[in-house]
Amino acid sequence: MTRGDYERRMVRAGRAAADAGLAGLIVTPGPDLVWLCGYRPTAVTERLTALVIEPGRKPRLLVPVLERPDAERAAGAGALAIAGWSDGTDPCAELGKWLVPQGRYGVSDGMWALHLLGLQRSVPGGGYAALTEVLPMLRAVKDAYEVERLAAAGAAADAAYQDVLGVRFAGRRECDVAGDLARLLIEHGHSQVDFTVVGSGPNGADPHHEAGERVIQDGDMVVLDFGGLKDGYGSDTSRTVHVGEPGAEERTVHEVVREAQQAAFEAVRPGIACQDVDRVARRVITSAGYGEYFIHRTGHGIGVTTHEPPYLVEGEHLPLVPGMCFSIEPGIYLPGRFGVRIEDIVVCTESGGRRLNVTGRELAVVA
Repeated sequence: MTRGDYERRMVRAGRAAADAGLAGLIVTPGPDLVWLCGYRPTAVTERLTALVIEPGRKPRLLVPVLERPDAERAAGAGALAIAGWSDGTDPCAELGKWLVPQGRYGVSDGMWALHLLGLQRSVPGGGYAALTEVLPMLRAVKDAYEVERLAAAGAAADAAYQDVLGVRFAGRRECDVAGDLARLLIEHGHSQVDFTVVGSGPNGADPHHEAGERVIQDGDMVVLDFGGLKDGYGSDTSRTVHVGEPGAEERTVHEVVREAQQAAFEAVRPGIACQDVDRVARRVITSAGYGEYFIHRTGHGIGVTTHEPPYLVEGEHLPLVPGMCFSIEPGIYLPGRFGVRIEDIVVCTESGGRRLNVTGRELAVVA
């Protein structure tokens, strides 16, 4: 990524703000700031850092004066006007001087309440709305560079899965296998591991189970869900394995989830509403009699963070467009017994969906 790349992103964001009827955007540390200008503060504290993007104006970045040298080294810094504020002054008042009086601004979802309340005091009559609410498409559509990075992250996660199939499961704790997954993600090029879900037996019925001390036993179904960041872009994949030969019900439930995941993937095309992809997966699972056990949305967007718009969920009417990247991850969770989830990252193309995870979706048997 070059200065010009970041400059184009900020211009695009300014135009999107204008189209949405906003005076501009106020972006604080987090994925939006990294995506827009390449700046990731070394420490996110109570000290205000804020990027202001307004249509037709050069973007401005307000930072604590002690962090200004770091900000000036960011990849997109050359496209910014950077100003520092000193301890003992009111940064919200300084930021308020930049804003249009009575203007309505989109602000980062993760902006500290401390700062938002400070702005409301400093700029009476101003209005603010969450970026996800007013500009859900800001980072949702990926360019070729971003798809390439996501594909590389997906391939690295696939390689980690292939390797973990060869480790011992039975007789080891969930946290031991989670440690294997984390190590393998790093070995295959990840710079950051965000999560390693290992849900064995009844723990697999908890979709976000945190790997713990339970000893994995012969006969367990084990849900594996893992990912992180590679070269600044996310991976996220799930597969379900069985320790030893599975029984008939376990095979049946896994096959229902596999069919639902495949049907949802085949439904991906430009123009289809996000909620309709969810409906396709849910219809397969409900028809098989397990509808009440599919307890989460079908998918979420992914990019410089592992969860972002679009969301494949009932009530989301946003249409898919080429370049959107998201997970497809239906599941069935039988309380006290076991769970099954299969997840791939998919990119919408002009001709349909393209999977960025290509490992087998069959029920793998491990030792």
